[in-house]
Amino acid sequence: MAFRFEHADHLYALLLIPILILFFLWVQRSRKKAMQEFGNSNLLAQMMPMYSKYKHTVKFILLLLGLSTVIIAWANPQWGTKREKVKRKSVDIFIALDISQSMMAEDIRPSRLERAKKFSQQLVQSLKGNRMGLILFAGNAYIQMPLTTDYAAAQLFIKSANPNQAPTQGTAIGDALDIAEQSFEEDNKQHKAIIIITDGETHDKEALAMAEQAAKNGLLIYTIGVGTPRGGLVPAIVGGREDYKRDNTGNPIRSVLNETMLRDLADIGRGYYFNLASSDPEQVTTTLSGEIDQMEKREFEARVFNEYESYFQWFLGLALFFLIAEFLISYKKNRWIGDKDLFS
Repeated sequence: MAFRFEHADHLYALLLIPILILFFLWVQRSRKKAMQEFGNSNLLAQMMPMYSKYKHTVKFILLLLGLSTVIIAWANPQWGTKREKVKRKSVDIFIALDISQSMMAEDIRPSRLERAKKFSQQLVQSLKGNRMGLILFAGNAYIQMPLTTDYAAAQLFIKSANPNQAPTQGTAIGDALDIAEQSFEEDNKQHKAIIIITDGETHDKEALAMAEQAAKNGLLIYTIGVGTPRGGLVPAIVGGREDYKRDNTGNPIRSVLNETMLRDLADIGRGYYFNLASSDPEQVTTTLSGEIDQMEKREFEARVFNEYESYFQWFLGLALFFLIAEFLISYKKNRWIGDKDLFS
């Protein structure tokens, strides 16, 4: 079975929750300050014997739960109930994303990696209809997601990518090409492409040799440069504080975009090179999707859910329960609890 939200964009309404929490805390603080200015706390307690210290918080929590479940119901959670085989035509595409420490340089804002991740997510969106996979690389490369049509998973994996996922540091473009080649079907000679997104910091001669071999097997190679020729310092945590990566003499290391290598890779792979710092990302995605659309597509069989059952009514029921409970609970003390403070 497959779970999904029919209207996932409605979940953005959950952003109201932290805003309401901050507003509630501000109101509580203002109320407490006003009561302190009004008079002595012991005297006020005698004047208001039925005043409850915790009922405001309980009612607010119930209100938040009710609002949250209403929003979830609005997004309409669904489970797939019927699956069928369908035949599709597509190009097999790997996105190879550099997660090395040098990608944390801030010569393009907010950082090379953040810009690369945002571009990769746009790329997944524009290339829908094709099978896509994700390769992460630094000192070595590994498949984070095999070729699939699960675009939501691709977006999630890209969003969470970071240098901590790399066991060793470096820029192993050759490894990324090699692992991509091993992942395509052996008989696939003209329906495959790889998009390498990196600063190309290390001049990897092995990558050029691997690109030449992959191109002979029909792989199209596109490269996306992330960074500037001037370069930028690489942030690092040293002794618990923010600093920059330094060489053996103590001088900050400047990471520079290796455009020459990335151009060479694209030329060998009969693709194109783009620079995210000097190009419009939307124009780059449009150009890339146009190029890939012109490629001959390969037919494959996929099993997809074509019928879904909605479960919004369960969440509406929960919301109704929370809201009725909030309405029925008064602000006064419960006679069975008396003057006991449940949170003391």
